[in-house]
Amino acid sequence: MRVNNFLAKMEKKYGRYAVRNLIVYLLAAYAVGYVLQLVAPTAYTYLELSPALVMRGQIWRLVTWVCTVPESFNFFILFMFMFQYFIGSSLERYWGSFRYNCYIFSGIFFMTISSMIVYWITGISMTPSTYYINMASFLAFAVCFPDVQVYFMMVIPIKIKWLAIIDAIYMAYEFIAVGQYRNLYAAYGAAGAAYASQLIWATRVSIIVSVLNFILFYFGTRNMKRFAPKEVHRRYAYKKNVKAASPAGGTKHKCAICGRTEKDGDNLVFRYCSKCNGNYEFCQDHLYTHKHFE
Repeated sequence: MRVNNFLAKMEKKYGRYAVRNLIVYLLAAYAVGYVLQLVAPTAYTYLELSPALVMRGQIWRLVTWVCTVPESFNFFILFMFMFQYFIGSSLERYWGSFRYNCYIFSGIFFMTISSMIVYWITGISMTPSTYYINMASFLAFAVCFPDVQVYFMMVIPIKIKWLAIIDAIYMAYEFIAVGQYRNLYAAYGAAGAAYASQLIWATRVSIIVSVLNFILFYFGTRNMKRFAPKEVHRRYAYKKNVKAASPAGGTKHKCAICGRTEKDGDNLVFRYCSKCNGNYEFCQDHLYTHKHFE
């Protein structure tokens, strides 16, 4: 079963439980981390995910590591918050809250579980970073909106897709470069070589898992391109010309997935899908994520 079909079925059952504006809560968690890092550095260390300490009973670290900071405190932190809010809110608008929730929470889950598994197998404690949560969101945004232009270092105009390619190349370099650990531990003989092999394996697993949610969503659904600006504009232009009949005493719009109408909220937007066989109307949360009716 394709990931897209699985998510569509899950959304029908559990979509109402999705956390709306999830990026706001995620950034609030980062803010808590920054405050603790500045005013109570010792307390901050209790937020980090250390598999070794989790095995000693500090199980709260399985959750609180989401409050750790994605990068060190500096002048550009405010811009990072603004940029991540822009990315997160844009993805949530186009995917819908449920799909965006799945994307973020699956990334957190994969990194948490992989850290514990790596520790159980190798004894090496790999601490995940929220930097990679942001990275996975950035890559997804670049796929959906490749031609969006940003200012690199607030000076150089560049399309987002080129920055994503640079990040992907750098991650590939990191994946290869960890092989140098063999040289660093060569002086310790067979024991050093064995440890180096485990460390290389653990690091490479961590790199792959950090963007595993992106890999699954992209190669599993193959539908992120539907959110590219040209495709969105094409569908919007078509649906803009479709007029819905309004039955006497009834509602004008109704979502074919969740059943919501314009009476359920003033902020709801309804559109028809040009790829469905028939006149099916959807709200903004399901317009781009539903399974097409044959």
